[in-house]
Amino acid sequence: MPELPDITVYLEALEKRILGRVLEHVEIQGLLLLRTAVPPVTAVEGKKVVALRRLGKRICIGFENEVWLVFHLMIAGRLHWREGKPKAGAKRSARSRTLASFQFSNGTLSLTEAGTQRRASLHVVAGEDALNALDPGGEEVFEISEERFAEILQSANHTLKRALTDPRLFSGIGNAYSDEILFAARLSPLALTQKLTPVQIHQLYEATREQLRTWVKRLRDETGSAFPEGVTAFRPEMAVHGRYQQPCVRCGTKIQRIRYASNETNYCPHCQTGGKLLADRSLSRLLRSDWPRTVEELENLKAPQKATR
Repeated sequence: MPELPDITVYLEALEKRILGRVLEHVEIQGLLLLRTAVPPVTAVEGKKVVALRRLGKRICIGFENEVWLVFHLMIAGRLHWREGKPKAGAKRSARSRTLASFQFSNGTLSLTEAGTQRRASLHVVAGEDALNALDPGGEEVFEISEERFAEILQSANHTLKRALTDPRLFSGIGNAYSDEILFAARLSPLALTQKLTPVQIHQLYEATREQLRTWVKRLRDETGSAFPEGVTAFRPEMAVHGRYQQPCVRCGTKIQRIRYASNETNYCPHCQTGGKLLADRSLSRLLRSDWPRTVEELENLKAPQKATR
């Protein structure tokens, strides 16, 4: 799903296109998209956009009447921009993935969602208090000191992966960029937060800020003046995320993964876990004591066994 770097670039693109513009018409096509009833979504028709904001992993569009459209794109939701007025009489395909359209005088902003699961959401709220009620409360890593970062990180004894992606702790970090952060910091995703040394916390703090800053710049450079249509959780430039079984860019060891529910964590066993394989829940339960503990054991398990007489 879009995270801090992706949403930052989305907002910059939207600022150039809709800030100061009047929203002429809204059409909601996805039955499950709109999650609120009051105020009605039509409350923003005929109103000027006066603010754009990121709230965790949400995109917020504020209007002159203090009503906000708050989008959470989840895994497969994407925003698109088409310049100019829609063609008169144009019909929407029955198989279209478009869930909502927002017509401005200079173009149309639309929201699509791939797949059959409808997880993307739109909230329409009035006022700052209602907007802030949607904030999970995580702090912005660019706005806190290393000491505050350590305090939040060690407020409970969780794994690093869970702590980084908990929206109540840190804002805007999800599955993809947490993998990249932990690789850059050379830390295991399953390391426990309250067992980290001051040196490791410093590595993580610096890696978190550096990776998010780096990816914002990369996405800006990649997008240029265009609208960011290519938002995705998997990018070829990533070091570990989505690169299972591919060689580590640092040491050449094959990237491994832990799978859980619909997510997976990718890591380098040489750079991050001292050669130890982290147990994949589904496979480790199946293999039990036969689960390989190191990369070498895994390779031996995969190697064809010589026939014996």
